[in-house]
Amino acid sequence: MLIYNDSMATRTRSDRIAPAKIFHALSDETRLQIVHRLQGGERCVCDLTDAMDAAQSRLSFHLKVLKDAGLVTDRREGRWMYYTLDRKTFGRCAELIEHLAGRAPASVRCDACC
Repeated sequence: MLIYNDSMATRTRSDRIAPAKIFHALSDETRLQIVHRLQGGERCVCDLTDAMDAAQSRLSFHLKVLKDAGLVTDRREGRWMYYTLDRKTFGRCAELIEHLAGRAPASVRCDACC
């Protein structure tokens, strides 16, 4: 994943999409619940299905979104898929948020219009 900085004026469109994919992936309540459940470590998709009382097909869709954003990794063991958080990507997300917070303009109150 690419973290934005001012020296990256020549970034490609696909580079700019990475943070958007991450924020999109984290914008869904079900996906946030999955992330929360994976904080304790690797989980089998069947465990997630039971814990969240959701259909496996629904969870598979959300897990794919998280995986495509680089937030989770998976591994197959026999017929089961196991998912875990990609801590490196979450670290980069924290760096991105810190960067964005540092660049945020001070709020300006306009008494003439408010």
